[in-house]
Amino acid sequence: MGRTVVLIEPTRFLGGLTTGGLGATDIGNKRAIGGLAREFYGRIWKHYQQPSAWNRQKKEDYANRRGSGSEPAETTMWTFEPKVATRVYDEMLREVADRVTVVLGERLDLTPGRGVIKEGATISRIVMESGRSFAGRVFIDATYEGDLMARAGVSYHVGREANATYGESINGVQAGHAVSHQFIRHVDPYVRPGDRSSGLLPGINPDGPGAEFSGDRKVQAYNFRLCTTDVAENRRAWAKPANYDPRWYELLLRNFEAGDHRVPWNPVWMPNRKTDTNNNYAISTDFIGQNWDYPEAGHAERERIRQAHIDWQQGLMWTLANHPRVPEKVRAEFQRLGLARDEFTENDNWPRQLYVREARRMVSEYVMAERNCTRAEVATDSVGMGAYNMDSHHVQRYVTKEGFVRNEGDVQVRVRPYPVSYRSIRPRAAECANLLVPVCLSASHIAYGSIRMEPVFMVLGQSAATAAVHAIEQGVRVQDIDPAKLKARLLADGQVLDFDSAPIAPVARKPRTGLPGIIVDDLDAERRGFDRGSSAHHVYVDAGYHHDNNANKGAESARFTPDLPAAGRYEVRIAYPPNANRATNVPVVIKHADGETRLTLNQRQKPAIDDLFHSAGVFRFDAGRRGHVEISNAGTDGYVVIDAVQWLPVPAGK
Repeated sequence: MGRTVVLIEPTRFLGGLTTGGLGATDIGNKRAIGGLAREFYGRIWKHYQQPSAWNRQKKEDYANRRGSGSEPAETTMWTFEPKVATRVYDEMLREVADRVTVVLGERLDLTPGRGVIKEGATISRIVMESGRSFAGRVFIDATYEGDLMARAGVSYHVGREANATYGESINGVQAGHAVSHQFIRHVDPYVRPGDRSSGLLPGINPDGPGAEFSGDRKVQAYNFRLCTTDVAENRRAWAKPANYDPRWYELLLRNFEAGDHRVPWNPVWMPNRKTDTNNNYAISTDFIGQNWDYPEAGHAERERIRQAHIDWQQGLMWTLANHPRVPEKVRAEFQRLGLARDEFTENDNWPRQLYVREARRMVSEYVMAERNCTRAEVATDSVGMGAYNMDSHHVQRYVTKEGFVRNEGDVQVRVRPYPVSYRSIRPRAAECANLLVPVCLSASHIAYGSIRMEPVFMVLGQSAATAAVHAIEQGVRVQDIDPAKLKARLLADGQVLDFDSAPIAPVARKPRTGLPGIIVDDLDAERRGFDRGSSAHHVYVDAGYHHDNNANKGAESARFTPDLPAAGRYEVRIAYPPNANRATNVPVVIKHADGETRLTLNQRQKPAIDDLFHSAGVFRFDAGRRGHVEISNAGTDGYVVIDAVQWLPVPAGK
């Protein structure tokens, strides 16, 4: 558009998470991504069309490993090595080097009263810690933290709002919703097991989760997205940190000893036998509860928090690879994979960018909320689209009233691709007339959990820049630009502003307290495997259900054991969410007073009772915990899901 830009980067590298380890692009429906962002993923695709791009594996071997249909279009690629993302960004910048000046290693001065010079509601210049200042017509705060926005006097929020604030259902404290990345056994949280007086192990909030659905100042967990490899000559073994503190890993070891032998991370394969590795299960790379002060901290305090995350994650990796209390199969997995030597070479192969999943969020005259993500309300002034689940990682770790440790804050709920309002990326005019905020935009915690994906930030960044040019050309505040002209230019530049999609089936969550009889939920079952939690289906009991991920056939089972108040005849009902990808031949064993009954369950068929329960028959049971229902995945021909089992007393004579 013919304008000049000064791009100020506080670190020594560009690209944030996209060049900092997040090579498995999170977006949901990729149709939502257009403009320069789609050009970026197109250039990634072009790079990997070159034979020279494949030095650790063959291109076809990677395609086979990823599976058919992993790339939705012929000319885009959404998985890549960090160094390739850097190469592509640098190439794009070289093409506009006459108009874009890149300044590295300059941080905004966060001293109170400094950093931003305003004339009325207009920023005239900004000042760095070094004293260097930059003037401009329009400013864009594209940081993860929102420092320029805050210093400019723009309203913002940190943490979770109460559900009532914006009329939402999955904001605020979500202790009842948090079924994923959860402990599957009872784990003792005390320094001396069973001794409350000995205090809690590190990282556990002693104050409890807070009132359900209430707001707080806590933010979802951060981590580093690790780039690992299983290629021996390119792999580094995990080193034990010099300041290793075993207390931080005692809870992890107790969790293994309680029977949770899952491999606690999620490596997604990138080209050349590398991974983008993220958090998974109860205790993993997320440093839960240790980032609450980060959003509003100064540079020094943020660096301390960042280093604490490095120490935690490096110590975790060493522990998982070497500690004798870690199950052998888990140790073997962490010995098989290690940091890639040819990535982040200037940073000892460790990712440079902390994954700041949320920090400050602006509060403008339009706040994106849950209603937008479900398209109950559709913004008409779109500058891009969100399409990922409403997704929050855990926020805290606490102790239940029974004395066991539990995680809180994880939410994963589907959305329909939806527009993001222009009013949500610009402040109120009275607060600042020449600032745009495409990253720390105006959104509730749970809506931000959907918007906060790197390609969406790219899209909103382009739209913010387009709006900035229009404000300059029209000689008006960013709040007063011509909306029709903005829309026309965005569409001309290939931005995707809206499209319709199939409605989301309404959730019919059934709290166990509202169901008759004796209910044993999947969280109460004795599980071997079945460790993938979900709430994607629209009908389920309590907070969600679990499934086998259509894997480990014959190795996973779940035993539901009721505590029956009296002997007698009971109807056994099995709850499961049906789907076309489910197994038709799920083995079920019912142990009752007269022996065992074996049957198979077709989980593709909709259950006849309330679309939720299938009646398995009437059986005689003794009082207490002497009977059970066991579901397994042996020999099954699809996904096996477990949700709940219900025992209904049958009156005598019926």
